[in-house]
Amino acid sequence: MPELPEVETSRRGIAPHITGKVFKAVIVRHPQLRWPVPESLTSDLPGQRLDSVERRGKYLLLTTQRGTLILHLGMSGNLRITTPEQAVRKHDHIDFIFADDTVLRFNDQRRFGAALWTTEDAMMHPLLATLGPEPLSTAFDAAYLRLRATNRAVPIKSLIMDSHVVVGVGNIYASEALFLAGVKPVRAAGELTVLECEALVAAIKTVLQQAIDKGGTTLRDFSNAEGKPGYFKQSLQVYGRGGQACLRCEEPIQQLKIGQRASYYCSKCQR
Repeated sequence: MPELPEVETSRRGIAPHITGKVFKAVIVRHPQLRWPVPESLTSDLPGQRLDSVERRGKYLLLTTQRGTLILHLGMSGNLRITTPEQAVRKHDHIDFIFADDTVLRFNDQRRFGAALWTTEDAMMHPLLATLGPEPLSTAFDAAYLRLRATNRAVPIKSLIMDSHVVVGVGNIYASEALFLAGVKPVRAAGELTVLECEALVAAIKTVLQQAIDKGGTTLRDFSNAEGKPGYFKQSLQVYGRGGQACLRCEEPIQQLKIGQRASYYCSKCQR
């Protein structure tokens, strides 16, 4: 599933090709995604200039003077920059065509993604209004995490994966950050000390930034705007390495499920 680094990689990949350009047409081949694609897209977007391509959590926000196109990549979606002459592939559900014939093509094999349109403040949209702070922002710091963790019995891994607490810390990156911080994923969130919160916040920021710098993590479906995979997989310390030797201490990496998600940790390096 594309997480924050993959979505940010997509944003950086498409933005230089389409920002400032005018929509010419929208072709919707399959309107039934996670939510129905609004019929108004084909009439509302043409003629409008794309002013910015931003990200909030795992949502991409393509803003015009009249409204905002909200895109979500779901579990298997990707965006490609192409041309009208390029053959349409299976699962290419939407084409956003610009006046210079640049095409932003939305592909989603499992159809859990979304393309929505709002003319209101996008940040007040029901999908965005209750999201927690961006993990790479100054709003996400040790004091904030400590406050949100106080008296909470949920595993710390579950807490940092809660998008109402902080956005974009998906399963892979939560496991990696907890390893880097030396915190066991099953620890009750309320047990973490101030110093552990400081270490975990720093680790989350480090892991996410490294993943963005390497174009995200490709385990199966993700590719960027040029159709290339992300390379953070080669840097994974614990995720997907159950039973293998820890790269620090050589103890076997443990695997368990937390909230129905596979979790990996080192019983010696993480406390």
